[in-house]
This record gives sequence, C-alpha cells and structure tokens, in this order.
Amino acid sequence: MVDRLANSEANTRRISIVENCFGAAGQPLTIPGRVLIGEGVLTKLCRKKPKARQFFLFNDILVYGNIVIQKKKYNKQHIIPLENVTIDSIQDEGDLRNGWLIKTPTKSFAVYAATATEKSEWMNHINKCVSDLLSKSGKTPSNEHAAVWVPDSEAAVCMRCQKAKFTPVNRRHHCRKCGFVVCGPCSEKRFLLPSQSSKPVRICDFCYDLLSTGEMTACQSTRSDCYSQSPKSSLNDVSDDDDDEDSSD
Repeated sequence: MVDRLANSEANTRRISIVENCFGAAGQPLTIPGRVLIGEGVLTKLCRKKPKARQFFLFNDILVYGNIVIQKKKYNKQHIIPLENVTIDSIQDEGDLRNGWLIKTPTKSFAVYAATATEKSEWMNHINKCVSDLLSKSGKTPSNEHAAVWVPDSEAAVCMRCQKAKFTPVNRRHHCRKCGFVVCGPCSEKRFLLPSQSSKPVRICDFCYDLLSTGEMTACQSTRSDCYSQSPKSSLNDVSDDDDDEDSSD
C-alpha cells in the first residue's frame, strides 16, 4: 500500500501542502519514496503545561509543530527519524488520558490523543512504520533514549536533595540524564551526552557521579517514564534548560 502511494500525485500534493503550511522556515519534506501516512492534533505534555501540536506521520519520519492557523499555518517544525523511535503506552491519570511516550536518543516526551481509538491508531501506525524501516535497513531497534522530563508542576522541592523549595528566585532545572526537576546547587555540573548535544549539558550530581565512574545505565531515572520538555536559563556556555523547542515548552 505504502509503495503504491509513494509515487502517486495525491501523495505528492499532500506533502506539498504540509511543506507550504510550515513556510520557508520549515525543512523540505518531499523526497523519493516518502509517503504521508496520516496527520492530526495531539496534546504534547510540555514542561509547564500540555499544549496542542500538529503532528504528521510519514513512513520514515514524524513531524510536528506549533499551530498558528489550523490546517493553514504552522511553525517551530521538528523532524524525528522514525528508525530511532520507540513508543510506550501511558496509563490514564486525571484529565490526561489516551497517552503514550515517544522516545528517541535525542528527546523523549508524552503525547495524548482525544480518544482511545485515535491513540490506538496512532500507535499502530507508528509501530508499523518503525517495523518496516528496521526490516528494510536490517538495523535493530534503538535501546537508548533521552529521559522524559518530569513536569514543573510535579516538583515543589528539589527531587534530589528533597530540601530546596522552588521560588521565582530559586528556579527549577532539569537533569538531562534522568529528567528530574532539581535545584541549582544539585545540578551545577555538566557532562557530554553526545546523543543529546555536541556540548556538555546540565546534569544532577547523582547522575554526574554515576557517569563519571562509568555506571551510565544505573543513572537512568526511576521515573524515566514520566513526562515532558523544555525552557531557558542561565549558565554561560549553554542556556540551562535550553531545548530545541520554543522556550515556552
């Protein structure tokens, strides 16, 4: 089915429409063999609060962006190669229902569909695309993924020292290795995580100690399957909670 659609005029036209919606700031999406499988609005659990994002599933990539004008204009385009993606279902909790984790070596986050049926369709299609890609390439599924950030709202105090209370002055920071919300004194060190950045990134003291002694796998958060994403900050070389998303995430 996908192979039949690859060179169809209808598929080419659909992809062209998506490109136009992102405008000049977006990356070209039309390449030989690429097929647009589906699209829709999903709620992405960002650092501060859940936000609606437009997602496009192709047979080789997942694209999403901010909605400026529904079905007409999007910005902040993000492209995720599907061969690096693994997904896990999330249990319903309060108003957050029908969700799953999208995990990659570079970033991981939670998204939520409007209905259980929609969630099932998204997950089935993503898994099918990933499976087909890996089958064609002969590669094995990725077993490395970035930590899912714990949302700001889930931490009134530092998740490491359990003492520092967060205030407008004592800001929240995120460890790039475990995803915990931590205070400044508990996350002053930096470490190079090549899958996430070409420069050393902020990590908590606990993860730094484990990484420094080579116990990298032990550094995985006990809450790695939580949620969230991004912001802005201080420190001179790289902004603290900088992320390749818009700073509001």
